[in-house]
Amino acid sequence: MKRFLKTDEWNIIEESFHADQQRASESIFSLGNGRFGQRGNFEETYSSDSLQGSYVAGITFLDRTRVGWWKNGYPRFFSRIPNAPNWSGIYLRLIDEELDLAQWDVESFERKLDMKEGISYRDFEVISQKGNALKVHVEHINSMANQNLCLIKYSVTSLNYEGKISFVPYINGDVKHESANFDEKMWNILRAETSNEHAYLWTQTKREDAQLCSAMTYQLFKNSKELNISPIKVEKEKLVGFSAGADVKPGERLTLIKYTALTSSLYYDRQQLVEQSIAESKEAKRKGWDQLTEEHKSVWKQIWTETDVVIDGDPEAQQGIRFNIFQLMQSYRGDDSRLNIGSKGFTGEKYGGNTQWNSELCCVPFFLLASSEETARNLLLYRYNQLPKAIENAAKLGFKEGAALYPMVTLNGDECHNEWEITFEEIHRNNIIAHAIVQYTVMSGKIDFILDYGLEMMIAICRFWSQRVSYSQPKQKYVILGVTGPNEYENNVDNNWYTNYSCVQTLKATMQYLNIAAREYPGKYSGICQKTSFKIEETAHWQQIVEQMYLPEEKELGIIVQQDGYLDKELNVVADIPTEERPINQHWSWDRILRSCYIKQSDVLLGIYLYHAHFDPETIRRNFQFYEPRTLHESSLSPYVHSILASRIGDIEKAYRLFLHATRLDLDDYNNELDQGLHITSMAGGWLAIVQGFAGMHIINDMLCFHPVIPEKWNRYQFNLNFRERTLQVTIEKTAVKIVLLKGEMLNIQVNKVVYDVSKEKELTIFTSL
Repeated sequence: MKRFLKTDEWNIIEESFHADQQRASESIFSLGNGRFGQRGNFEETYSSDSLQGSYVAGITFLDRTRVGWWKNGYPRFFSRIPNAPNWSGIYLRLIDEELDLAQWDVESFERKLDMKEGISYRDFEVISQKGNALKVHVEHINSMANQNLCLIKYSVTSLNYEGKISFVPYINGDVKHESANFDEKMWNILRAETSNEHAYLWTQTKREDAQLCSAMTYQLFKNSKELNISPIKVEKEKLVGFSAGADVKPGERLTLIKYTALTSSLYYDRQQLVEQSIAESKEAKRKGWDQLTEEHKSVWKQIWTETDVVIDGDPEAQQGIRFNIFQLMQSYRGDDSRLNIGSKGFTGEKYGGNTQWNSELCCVPFFLLASSEETARNLLLYRYNQLPKAIENAAKLGFKEGAALYPMVTLNGDECHNEWEITFEEIHRNNIIAHAIVQYTVMSGKIDFILDYGLEMMIAICRFWSQRVSYSQPKQKYVILGVTGPNEYENNVDNNWYTNYSCVQTLKATMQYLNIAAREYPGKYSGICQKTSFKIEETAHWQQIVEQMYLPEEKELGIIVQQDGYLDKELNVVADIPTEERPINQHWSWDRILRSCYIKQSDVLLGIYLYHAHFDPETIRRNFQFYEPRTLHESSLSPYVHSILASRIGDIEKAYRLFLHATRLDLDDYNNELDQGLHITSMAGGWLAIVQGFAGMHIINDMLCFHPVIPEKWNRYQFNLNFRERTLQVTIEKTAVKIVLLKGEMLNIQVNKVVYDVSKEKELTIFTSL
């Protein structure tokens, strides 16, 4: 852990300047609004180590694949969300000096991310190399009310300086993408222009012609009075801006407000980008800072009304869960099925902004239960729209007849990953998509999605499995050979239990819903069969696989076996590893990791979590007590799953520790990789650990069931839950559970095995010993 941030329930605060933590802080203080975002870079010049990163959703670049040993099935290009032109830059200049926190003396420094209102603040005092002292205050907003607007207020007060202070707000298209495979620039500059009132940069990504126009205008104030001046125009090939300033004396303040509008070819005709971005920047200036800020705050107020989790008695946990929710909600708004959630969101370059299976594992249930069904539906529609590409991806590997293999990493449906043991072998990713479709159907109570879209996807996935399994004569069972499970510290193994078991569940669920469609919706069923060329005879083979799948187990120990050969390893525990050798992926050779028994994230426990209704409490307990001590939690997907299972077996202390690990993974940099960006998609796990873990929420026979527990530190915790067009407010205290139906009709719930009715007319308070 690297704790350097102040604990505060609504704010993330860095109380002094940490040059050695600059990249980590840039990740933490990232801002987004679903359409665009950026790392928490300084607006002014910073000449020391930094990762300048600005990103626009849906704008992609085709990066040539770089690999030492080419294998059939690798993609020729990777799609990436490129580092976009820097639209936030503001040079601050005195007569013959330029502010640079890497060169000037920093006397005081504080930056704050106000999560309640979605505003980033910086306050610092500096002394230049010539002894000039300034006090600076910065506010930065990526508007949630108008998702094309970035707003910056930059104020400078002279402490001892007398002379001219100049601001140079600019847009710079000469940017670098650090993780590019061949270190090539990703943008062409179509036009760069500055007038007395605005400046814009019109750009396109190379090869793919995704276009972005960034336009800006500004206001300048001395103390509180707006100045009307003629700026000096800055117009270069790749950079546009203004130079505007005024003379000041000690105690006087200059303030620049920069209004930037970003429009992309994802939403506007290419020929309208310049006109649209200029018009929106001018309209923002007409409205002014105060009105735009209030509109932005209003959106965040509504978001927190719906999604906030209140924890009484534990500021660290409260800060952690709010940070997770904040980052999720500013990364993805759920209003466009062409978009998904990159594993790093708008906070870093790793994974290229691409989507992985984390989205279905964590984000679909979060948005389905914490936000709106439509948001979760759009995440699934994203996968449906890419079904033809998934079929193409499978065909490249030799699969036929409409079999689909969804990519491990993708933006547009093409595989964007080229490590063979992951790209070709971590094929369990197919099954989480099917699981998410079923989860959406069950939790929403609506069958339309699975009839209109889901079964097409599930049939294609089942066709993949029907061709991927092998029949073992010695075992007289179906087996799945040469795979990598969720535990990526084991590669190219046979009969990974999670892969085999989730394959069976996918086949069973698909056949179940095909039967429902044929029986109750014959018209829809006929359309599905026609569109997919499905014949009922296919299910005979599927049923054979279900009935005869090999699932490794150790009966004497009463545990599931992670994969063939796992019990042949030296079964040490994580406590045996010296602290200085953690994380092991940063200290051990890959050979040593693969030979060890240590687990990045538990395949077995993930399967038990996802299909928990299939396992009795003792089976869960035995497997948890065997695998958790050997699990390193060096995957961001690991701690929350284990926290939920620990809650369900009554180990509340361990559940609480793992919950803190999940929610404060980035705030405390557990995995020593914060400089690369945040773990956005797994942040949903902290919320799930409360709702599915401590609250014990699950569904039996269309009824919500709670088995609540409460960590020792907490006096109470409260959250809202959306379930089948109903909204419940759930409050769990040490001696009582209170449930209020805020929206919708009467609902049956079960608390500690007793069934109650909840209606809008009355509050239901259940007194119980937790």
